[in-house]
Amino acid sequence: MNSPLQGGTMKRRRGNRRFFALVLALVAIALAAGAAGLMAGGGDDGGGSHPEAVAQGRSKPAPTGADREDAGPQAPPGIQLGDEQRVHLRFKKPPRAGLLLDVDSGEVLWSRKPLTPMPIASLTKVMTALIVVDRIGPRATTRISKAATKFRGSGVGVLPRGKKVPVEALLAGMLLPSGNDAAVALAEAVAGSDRRFARLASRRARQLELGCTHFVDSYGLRAGNVSCAADLAALTRLAIEQPRIARIVRRERVNVPFPIKGRRLDVHTTNPLLREGYPGTIGLKTGYTERAGHCLIAVVRRGDRTLASIVLNSPNTRDQSKRLLQAGFRALRS
Repeated sequence: MNSPLQGGTMKRRRGNRRFFALVLALVAIALAAGAAGLMAGGGDDGGGSHPEAVAQGRSKPAPTGADREDAGPQAPPGIQLGDEQRVHLRFKKPPRAGLLLDVDSGEVLWSRKPLTPMPIASLTKVMTALIVVDRIGPRATTRISKAATKFRGSGVGVLPRGKKVPVEALLAGMLLPSGNDAAVALAEAVAGSDRRFARLASRRARQLELGCTHFVDSYGLRAGNVSCAADLAALTRLAIEQPRIARIVRRERVNVPFPIKGRRLDVHTTNPLLREGYPGTIGLKTGYTERAGHCLIAVVRRGDRTLASIVLNSPNTRDQSKRLLQAGFRALRS
């Protein structure tokens, strides 16, 4: 015999109507009993409507700012965002977001909107470099494709199409003058295309528990590359620990072997602290687009202490980074 919930037969239509009428009556009784219990203050706070809201005829109150923060991105592993900050510094025109990090301990000494996702421009290339050194050895070469030479924005500008170029030279061209062409060439060497590389980078971000971070290209020019200061702090710690990256980003200028006339290529950093010889500077990366504004990750080592300043959409990356770093080293000495 078929179940009435499966439709029954034409001969049983009257029985089906009686059955459904009985079911509807029972549901109505149950709903009435539940509503009466809520109006009397019954039920628990773990489900359904908020008791105070029901008593006043309103829906559950909107979450507070603290509740929204709890529901949003969290600091990645190794980054300690405490309630108390050791550095108290105010800017007349502050960066839109940023933080000051003790690189060795992971303690955040100062922060502003550290978990707010934002466009990051060429700071994207820090993740690109991390994946490249993980996937490709230091003696490798890669052939330059047409896609790598059809770049927009900043670039090395002399990549020889169809020729093989040392991966280390491309890393220097990507990290110092922020070459988008070098980033695409490296992305293709790892994943076959820039699009596939971006998907790989986003997966790596999830593996690292970087809750703010997502990539759509290897170089940061396109809309959709986002991160936050806390996630960038985690990437900074990883990058500085990689010898191949650290050797490059601490230099103001690098001369690398390259298949062009003269067989060598000079590349220069865009890092304003390195360019002016700011004491102890050992990296890391600049970024700029109209959408992201001026961005800078600056890493400085003095004695046995290493600090990183991260400023996003800053009116003056050099001066604001220096103020943060000076205040940080003073706080650590006290």
